[in-house]
Amino acid sequence: MVEATDPGLIGLRDRALILLGFSGAFRRSELVGLSFEDCGFGKEGLTVTLRRSKTDQEGAGRKVGIPYGSNPDTCPVRTVQDWIEQAGIAPGPLFRSINRHGRIQAGRLGGIDVARIVKKLALRAGLDAERYAGHSLRAGHATSAAIAGASERSIMNQTGHRSVQMVRRYIREGTLFRENSAGKLGL
Repeated sequence: MVEATDPGLIGLRDRALILLGFSGAFRRSELVGLSFEDCGFGKEGLTVTLRRSKTDQEGAGRKVGIPYGSNPDTCPVRTVQDWIEQAGIAPGPLFRSINRHGRIQAGRLGGIDVARIVKKLALRAGLDAERYAGHSLRAGHATSAAIAGASERSIMNQTGHRSVQMVRRYIREGTLFRENSAGKLGL
């Protein structure tokens, strides 16, 4: 999907959006709710401060760490940094709309925009766009992390899930073949 993005600022914004959404396991409302001020860059990566989320209605907030990626083309930290620099993002919304003349607008994207971007990129990448939406970034993180051997606890730390049962709903398919007894049968 990263390779399917447009050239220019729109493509850079879309890459930053999907890479940050996937690596942070963010809900689409959390992604579009981010502001420039919520991003802290350091030697280990990006610290994102979520000021409010679906399960944090009191607004206590939480911090999510996004480490540097090993591939510069898919590194969420470098891509978000590039987006901020090239788009001239200053205080205010992190992810903004871009008009037809390529100008960055002041207002933030909406949750439906995240879904449209994910569907657009899935289709371009040759995937069934009907199976993808804004929530796919979050669910994809949990599933991909489980396939890679991440513990349920580390997945829960990233997603902000409080119960193992809920996070298991996300990762069930990701573990179908990892610890499968049928693979031990010698067939």
